[in-house]
Amino acid sequence: MFEAIASALDLLCPRVCFRCQRTPEESAALCRRCLAGQPAPEPPAIPNLDACAAGAGYTGEVEAWVRAFKYPPATLLPDPAPEAMLGALLDRAARSLPEPALVVPVPLHPRRLRSRGFNPAGLLARQMAKRMEVPFDPVALVRLRDTPSQTGLDARARRRNVARAFRWVRAGTTPKRVWLVDDVVTTGATLGAAARALHAAGVREVFGVCAAATERRG
Repeated sequence: MFEAIASALDLLCPRVCFRCQRTPEESAALCRRCLAGQPAPEPPAIPNLDACAAGAGYTGEVEAWVRAFKYPPATLLPDPAPEAMLGALLDRAARSLPEPALVVPVPLHPRRLRSRGFNPAGLLARQMAKRMEVPFDPVALVRLRDTPSQTGLDARARRRNVARAFRWVRAGTTPKRVWLVDDVVTTGATLGAAARALHAAGVREVFGVCAAATERRG
């Protein structure tokens, strides 16, 4: 039934690339041409991660998409385009990684979650797992401390800020391979600290998947 409704909607409102409004070659938010126009950066080497992949550089319009997604206007009908565009970048990043047994987002502390109202990484991870038809758990990993913002901190200070800030709390068998999803990776301090908690719980392989990565310097 739901497939029939979706097909009918596609006929009435054909899918178009959110960026250029052309018809994409496949069911995607961005067409291949627009994806190709976003250079995929090489994220930094991050301790505790087997690898990390990002869909695009955190600059220009990608930075604008991230900001529009994380800080939506207070309207009744939020713009779906930023989430769709970042989702397309996540899918692009994921192509280079082995399939996971579980997808989890980098969590927010409960106090921060109540203040913001949603976890950006959680929304992106949920939609990506759904598209890939792989298991998703938004609460397998928790944030123990409401750490200060990483903005303005150097790499060493970022690592200290998030050290021992996460814990794996999912009951049952520990998955062998986990994808750890976030919107943007900068130095990788947060991803590394979260991955450490996953390994401590018995996860063998942890891969970071991010929509965007800041430019590497030095």
